[in-house]
Amino acid sequence: MNRKSPHRRAVDIAERVLRQNWMEGERDGIRYGYTQPSPSRYPWQWYWDSCFAAIVWRRFDRERSRAELESLLAAQRPNGFIGHTIFWDRSVSLTRLPFYNVTSRSSFQTETIQPPLLAWAWRIAVGDPAKEPRIAAQADWLAANRDLDGDGLLWIVQPDESGLDASPKFDPIWGRRANGRIGFPCLVRRNRQLGFDARRVRDHGGPVVCEVLVNTMWSLSLQALGRPSSTGAMVERLWDERRGVFLDEAQPGAVRPGVLTWAALAPLALPDLPEEIGRRLVEEHLLNEREFLTPVAPPSVAASEPSYEPGGGRRLPRRYWRGPTWVNSAWLVWLGLQRLGYEEEAMRLANGLIGAVEREGLREYYDPRTGAGLGAKDFAWSALIAELADPRTPPGGYL
Repeated sequence: MNRKSPHRRAVDIAERVLRQNWMEGERDGIRYGYTQPSPSRYPWQWYWDSCFAAIVWRRFDRERSRAELESLLAAQRPNGFIGHTIFWDRSVSLTRLPFYNVTSRSSFQTETIQPPLLAWAWRIAVGDPAKEPRIAAQADWLAANRDLDGDGLLWIVQPDESGLDASPKFDPIWGRRANGRIGFPCLVRRNRQLGFDARRVRDHGGPVVCEVLVNTMWSLSLQALGRPSSTGAMVERLWDERRGVFLDEAQPGAVRPGVLTWAALAPLALPDLPEEIGRRLVEEHLLNEREFLTPVAPPSVAASEPSYEPGGGRRLPRRYWRGPTWVNSAWLVWLGLQRLGYEEEAMRLANGLIGAVEREGLREYYDPRTGAGLGAKDFAWSALIAELADPRTPPGGYL
């Protein structure tokens, strides 16, 4: 009989998956080591997946935390850029080539970004990122190339740069060219022709998007580096006072798509978010059973939305940010619940996911009503369940 508590079993599952998904090798004399998100489905190194994996690795093997993030830095170009996918041991396959943001099949990495949380992950898992010049160089590249208005906020050129790929909030912006839609390869091809340069994309009619989750991660990383926070700029530009949520802005036209997704609540992770805004996000939305307080919360799209697909969009392949619950999004809003003193609610959120993981293992995402596991099996960033099951605040806090 297994006498371990569900919380302890969840931590054990997280450790097992991280260890079995670990990948090491050498390319052109450079040693690398990273956690494959899913060896069968996602074998390469993904930028934000590695950041989340490194945060959890600190519990079991701090050297692997460092190696994970050092491998991202080893792929860095001289100008500071780091792509969102790095092909260490094999090239992108022919079947995936039309959908991947590369200049050719032999490309070492993609030409696009993911939510920039490297500095913050380093702060949690390794140490002071300000002591690592390569991390500062990446921040400098982002500021120079993606802060299009000079207000400290970043802009993206494709939905997948947000990490939320096929979220329905992008449909009003990119339409048939959004991720998972028939025209997405056309968007990739057009942006490839424009060098994936955000200013060129904007100047050729866009669209470009000031996206909430990307800028949440950006503000956390700026603060981890000891640089001025961009949270105030986020509030000024992206906070919708009437609805009590953060909404993206698309240019041209200053379009504000109103589809309510969990990303509207992502700024709860920011320690310098004004308390009154944080409490509105929690009390009006996160704890609202008609929106985000499902048995296994929070769903990636509010249950009140017509686009809510809790089963993962089985009829629409690769449109999986349209309702299921993801562990990384749960952890980020859980940080806000803890900071604001909603301890009972934070425990309820954590226990819903812990129960799902105990039954289903680490899956890519979960049905928010039943906890049924969906998508890839043994999915590495779902190891963040350990942060919910056995909270360990890093020395000095998360920032």
